[in-house]
Amino acid sequence: MNIKLLAISFATVISFLINYFTELTIANYAQYMIVVTLIFTDGLFGIISGVKREGFKTYKALKILKTLVAWIIALSALLVIEKGLPQMDWLSETILIPWVVFEVISILKNMVMCGYIKKPVLVSILNKVDVHKNIPFGDGEEE
Repeated sequence: MNIKLLAISFATVISFLINYFTELTIANYAQYMIVVTLIFTDGLFGIISGVKREGFKTYKALKILKTLVAWIIALSALLVIEKGLPQMDWLSETILIPWVVFEVISILKNMVMCGYIKKPVLVSILNKVDVHKNIPFGDGEEE
């Protein structure tokens, strides 16, 4: 009898958690899709540029999955906080917006290393991102 009660209790808790995180994911699917898309895009161009430089490295490819899992867990934690404390509804955007900018810059750098875009295009973009410091990244020419 005790084992049956314990099994039912365990199944109830697991069912609650699955339902809770399913609803959380569905309600915030766009944020999860941003994380997944940017990490896989950065990883894809990183793998391509790595293959051109030093050959395929399995541990570097697996790092993409580790990064993806870490960011999904972090995003889930942020969204749980936002759901539990409605006053904190700004939290996930505050964390994700700067990360998105850095990730897009990383994708562009990897695209340059792959040869898909020219270095002057990247330099032009980077110079326009942070114009108030008056520190140019250069003219894009190789030194």
